[in-house]
Amino acid sequence: MKEKQDFGVILIDYPNRSKNIFSFMIYIILILLVLAIYLYNHPVFGGKAEGKRLMRIKQSPNYNNGTFRNLSPTPALAEGYSMPQVMWQFLTDKTSHKRPDHMLPSKKTNLKDQPVDDDFLVWMGHSSYYFQLDKKRFLVDPVFSGNASPIPGTTKAFAGSDIYNADDFPPIDFLIISHDHYDHLDYKTIKELKPKINKVICGLGVGAHFERWGFDEDQIIELDWYDEAELAKDFRIISTPARHFSGRRFRRNNTLWASYVLESPGKRIFIGGDSGYDVHFKEIGEKYGPFDWAILENGQYNEKWRYIHTLPNEFVKVAEDLNVKNVLPVHSGKFALAQHPWTEPLQKVCDNCAQEKFNLYTPLIGEKLNLNSEPQTFTHWWND
Repeated sequence: MKEKQDFGVILIDYPNRSKNIFSFMIYIILILLVLAIYLYNHPVFGGKAEGKRLMRIKQSPNYNNGTFRNLSPTPALAEGYSMPQVMWQFLTDKTSHKRPDHMLPSKKTNLKDQPVDDDFLVWMGHSSYYFQLDKKRFLVDPVFSGNASPIPGTTKAFAGSDIYNADDFPPIDFLIISHDHYDHLDYKTIKELKPKINKVICGLGVGAHFERWGFDEDQIIELDWYDEAELAKDFRIISTPARHFSGRRFRRNNTLWASYVLESPGKRIFIGGDSGYDVHFKEIGEKYGPFDWAILENGQYNEKWRYIHTLPNEFVKVAEDLNVKNVLPVHSGKFALAQHPWTEPLQKVCDNCAQEKFNLYTPLIGEKLNLNSEPQTFTHWWND
């Protein structure tokens, strides 16, 4: 340290101060870099398609210039909206009743006690549901961690909606994944369910996530649109188009999103996943219908996302295009992912379908829905 006199004021010179500040900044940058690398490679983000899996992706007619494409041109946002505008609306969102202010009612069915020859379905909130069909057990898009985001605590399940966990399930013959978004494919849930899962059915590229999470290659059935797989005698599943997108890191559309047609000895079921309205519903209905059941998304919509999610006034058209007898609306009742009151999706779908020819069912989370006996009556529990 040096001192020098200047106009009667003693000035103290610190020759090492700048050096110390620079070293501290480098240290902070290195810490942030290591943290970023750790987070980017965290297993929650899944795996990357390589080798034979990548070669098959590149041969898909639905893959072009490094990304999967929808059948029709599908912008991320509808005309008249920009990403900065949407982000600002999200950050300043003041939608009333976006989340319930009370514990949701539920009726937890004991899945392990159900006879394997009992055909039924149990909805578990949002797009998660378990069903038994002709002595086979299926689970679709399970998210039971209480969170629909890679960042814990940021997209919490509604109070009372997250009543199931891995311990509640019997062995799962087939796990079906519609696409790899966090509200449909949850790392924590899959890891906990892993010992119970026999086979995984998913779109092209999604299998890389499961391999990263410890599943064997022969457990994974990856399908392109209109590929089919024989699951057992008189059981087959066909991957069919959806109008949506995919991605778990920062890159979009490097895995395939899908809907499915499941044919069993006794029934034909359409498993919808997420999809904006388009001509594919009519094509699927004409090729594989009529359907005994369809499970269709009816929530987390917005005019801004009209190309990638079904709007309330399109729900009836989807059911009619598919030529379906019984419909279960999902993609609501558990997470607040869009700017509408949490009760609106279920109420609108009931209002719009009141005079339609198909049967609409709105069970409580956890309530048993018989896939053979009809009709069944369920209350408008969201209004209670």
